Amino acid sequence: MSAEGFVVHRSTFLIRCWVLCLALAGCDDDAPSGAGPNGGGKGAGAPLPPRVVVAPVEVRDLVTTIEALGTSRANESVTITAKLTDTISHVRFEDGQLVESGDVLVELTNGEQTALLAEAKANVEDARLQWQRLADLLQQRSVPVSQVDEAKARLTAAQARYDSILARLADRLIRAPFSGLLGFRQVSEGTLVTPVTPITTLDDIATIKLDFTVPETLLASLRPGLVVAASAAAWPGRVFRGEVRTIGSRVDPVTRAITARALVANDDLLLRPGMLLTVQIETNPRQALTLPDTALIQDGETSFVFVMANEQVQRREIRTGQRINNLVEILEGLAVGDSVVVEGQIKLRDGMPVRTGVNKGAAPGAVGTSDVAV
Repeated sequence: MSAEGFVVHRSTFLIRCWVLCLALAGCDDDAPSGAGPNGGGKGAGAPLPPRVVVAPVEVRDLVTTIEALGTSRANESVTITAKLTDTISHVRFEDGQLVESGDVLVELTNGEQTALLAEAKANVEDARLQWQRLADLLQQRSVPVSQVDEAKARLTAAQARYDSILARLADRLIRAPFSGLLGFRQVSEGTLVTPVTPITTLDDIATIKLDFTVPETLLASLRPGLVVAASAAAWPGRVFRGEVRTIGSRVDPVTRAITARALVANDDLLLRPGMLLTVQIETNPRQALTLPDTALIQDGETSFVFVMANEQVQRREIRTGQRINNLVEILEGLAVGDSVVVEGQIKLRDGMPVRTGVNKGAAPGAVGTSDVAV
């Protein structure tokens, strides 16, 4: 045999071996799926049903949380001024001092008024003695009744003048109208003040008024008494709690929002007027059916899921509520305990047989919150 013939014969032999290997591999592929040592199985070429993951429909306690931004305001706020024009004789407070209602903050010059008060007091005492003496004589029928009446009138007039001077003298003592925190002192002893001269500010911040706005679409969810949780960037991790006190009477025609006011306890005096706070309001507490949101399939405006029954899936339309974290609220179409496909439903069809995988239900007992950002 020539060398050329040997090469051709060898190549033909290798090709035949390669074809034989392919044939053997094809025989293995055509073997029945799941065949055991005894040749058992479901039939040659039968594909396995797709594998899916299911989760049960569960009842959970849910609340809806409305989020908004608000501005803090003092419960009571006033700028302290004088009632009349005069110079300051004593300043009896410091910047940022906590004061009680009625504490004297500033004394105005009152030398003349003090002297007039002493004179008026003496006149009252003299008029009282004259009236008492005549009243004793009247009992003895030694004086006419008219003189007693005149003495009584003089006593009343003296007492009225005394009270008038005492009131004018009290106007020279500038007092705190309510308990609170003073601002900066803007006057000194000897300053000439008028009724429009600011002396300091006084804020009652033991309770904070928190004003916030929400869209008019959420008006039905708001009502007095709802719990409010507020937080400020100045105090990270700190939550200030209060409750909604008042809902505004008007909707802003430009922003289509309505203002609500909550009262927030501020016992530590950490919050100050004018701060920006993030507000969370829990509304509509309820028990509802829930599913992982991965189970939901949207077809236009129609929502549906695949429900597992007798190793087959059934396409079922549902009506949903709010999406709550990784859950979706089910309003209609499902019942407690239904097994719903949450993974692997993309290529499913109604009535298709399936195999179930790991049950991926959400953690039991979780309380969801639906955040409505404002």
